Order: sequence, then C-alpha cells, then structure tokens
Amino acid sequence: MLTSPIRLADGFFAELREREFARLDENGIAYLDHGGSAPHAASHVAAHRELLARAVLGNPHSEHAASQASSRAIDAARRRVLRFLDAGDDYVVCFTANASTAIKLVAEAYPFSRASVCVLSADNHNSVNGIREYARRAGASVDYLPLREDLRLDDPEARLAAAGGPGLFAFPAQSNFSGLQHPLSLVRTARSLGFHVLLDAAAFVPAHALSLRRCPADFVAVSFYKIFGYPTGIGALVARREALDALARPWFAGGTVEHVSVQPPRHRLRHLHEGFEDGTPDFIGISALEDGFSLMDRIGLDRLACHVADLAAELVERVTSLRRGNGWPLVKIYGATGEPAGTVTFNVLDADGRCVPFGEVEARASAEGVHVRGGCFCNPGAAETAFRSDGAIGAVRASIGLANNRRDIARAVDVIASFA
Repeated sequence: MLTSPIRLADGFFAELREREFARLDENGIAYLDHGGSAPHAASHVAAHRELLARAVLGNPHSEHAASQASSRAIDAARRRVLRFLDAGDDYVVCFTANASTAIKLVAEAYPFSRASVCVLSADNHNSVNGIREYARRAGASVDYLPLREDLRLDDPEARLAAAGGPGLFAFPAQSNFSGLQHPLSLVRTARSLGFHVLLDAAAFVPAHALSLRRCPADFVAVSFYKIFGYPTGIGALVARREALDALARPWFAGGTVEHVSVQPPRHRLRHLHEGFEDGTPDFIGISALEDGFSLMDRIGLDRLACHVADLAAELVERVTSLRRGNGWPLVKIYGATGEPAGTVTFNVLDADGRCVPFGEVEARASAEGVHVRGGCFCNPGAAETAFRSDGAIGAVRASIGLANNRRDIARAVDVIASFA
C-alpha cells in the first residue's frame, strides 16, 4: 500500500518536532508566530556551542590568527547566503542587524532626486514605507501601488509603467500582514521600465525557495532569525554589484573606509559590501549561520513549503466552518484564502457580526498556551485596506512554520471556537 505524501510529511515533521523543538510540548506551547521569529532548533544551538568551545575568534579588522579565523567564517557565510538564494557572482552580501537595517542602507544611499520616483506597494512593512522619507527629502515623487479588497496588488504592471522611471521600486515577496505572495515577475517588469528593485524577502524565504537568477532583484533584504530562529540580530542586504555601486553612502564608520583624514576632511569608502558594513560585524553570530542553513538543507524548502501550506489550509478550513448559534460566521479572514504561505490573519466576530477586539483573542490564546500575534503587524497599508469595511483596529495573525504540527492547529481552533 502506498503511503500518502501528507502522511510522510507528518511523520518527518513529527520527528523534527520531537528532536528539535521538544521544549514546546514540554512547556505546553503551540507556537504560531513564525512571522515574528522562528523558534531555534536544539541541534543548531548545540552545534554552535561546540564550535565556540573549540574556536578562537577575534575582531576581523585585525590581522592575527583569531581575526583571520573570523574573516574566513564571515566569507564562508557570505557564500552560504548566496547559495541559499541561488545568486551568482554578480551579487554580494552585506551583513546587517536585521532586514530593516538592510532596507535603510538602500534608502539612505539611493540617489533620489527631483528627476526620480520612489514607488512602493501599499502592502509593505514600515521599514519599507520609511524609504519615502529619504525620497521626499531629495525632492523625488512618491507613488503607492494600491491594493484590491482581497489585498492583492491592483494592476501593478500598468501602474508601474504610468509612474515612470528612473527610480526605486520596493515591494514584499510575501505580505507580513496577510501572507499573500505578490508576483515576482514584477522584478523584471520594473527593471525593464528603468527602476532599481528592492525586494523585501524577510517573510518569504523562511519556507520558500527564492532564486535570484530567475528573479534578479537589485536589492534583497532578509533576517536570519525568521528563517531558523538563531542567532537574532543578524540580517543581510544581498545586492547586485552594479546596483550597490550606484548608491552613495551619506556617512562612513569604522571598517568602511580605505582612508579618512580630519585635515582636510576627506574619506574614501571601501568597495562593495566592505563600504556598507558599519563597525565590527557580529562575527560570533555570523559563525552560526552555516549550521542554520545546514538544518534547512536537511528539512528541504520544498517539503517545508508543502507542510506549511497543508497546515494553513487546515486552519482556514476549520475556522471558516465555525458558526454562531444564529448561523453567522465566527471568523473573518483577511486576504484571499488558499495561499501556500502559512499566514492566516483574521478577526473573531461577535453575535452582531462585529469584530471582537484582537487583544481579547490574543490574551485568551496566550492563556491557553497558543502563541499568536495581534495588531496591524507594522503594515499600515494592508491594514487600512483590510479594515476599511468593518471598522477593526487590528487583527490576529497565526503564522505557521517548521516547528508546527496538526495539534497546534487544533489548539488554535479550540481557542477561536470558545468565542462562540
């Protein structure tokens, strides 16, 4: 008898849960906030502990053996990031504190002017919305691509063409609000219209493969704790060499300069990524990335994407079937259902069809050991569109990832059903 793919996946992820995330069950936690951060895997932390127990790492700005060991670890990590994103030699990796810092590197250095335009999708994390302040300061025009009621972009290709380049276009591969995935074909479309493209991939790459050979964005922002939970405080700007050369940094810091003098006040930045990594990089944390990527290799992104999509579909199916005594739906979901992204954003409805304050749902879930997130998730554009018709001021987000199983979904459904 053949075993179904779903049962095979359930077995694999059940073993993964027991081996890597046993502490969740030991503490009675159904962790459904992968959009905030993935939980760290036990083997990842253990492997890094073993590395630090035997390695001597020093500030990579020195020349001694400990410094060189750190430099080798950082260089290896850069290669690993490029491999993870299927990027060629035309890309470089600038390590940052997080995806927001990576986005700010582009925003503050992009050559905006009165002759250029900044185009943002209405569905964006605030770290991307903040780009508009640098654009406006330079006199560039700022345009937004609006959303339809289902939170998909409304005719983005035509609106990009109407906005006209040159300039910068920034959008998320996956919405951190709704989990909807926007068409990656927009990257090539925008570049053909004369735009540089910044792709916020922070919510996308934890469970989906991204190939920069097929999707040649000029700038890509990621945070590694969203992928495998450890270490926190490290992200990256992955940039095309020619696009990075087009940026003009407004300042310099330790480690970014070839030369600087006080009298006269002159300086010369280092080339490519070395001119964008301010101060001493987190060489201890960066040395942990290799074991994180090895974990993801063992899991397999295709298998993980299927697992996440399957659990998300089960959650959507079960909560949309819930009804109050009067037959009205108990839950309203925001965004198109059936997405494979693993994020389900919703509000519980009271007997009159009004939204129960998201804080009440979040608090009840937390009391039952179900960890979800409430609010607008730093995405005002998607929130404004989603709540336009129901007057809500926030929602509840359940985001699914590598540590979840069907029991977590059942527990979340039980909490929601308790409001009936």
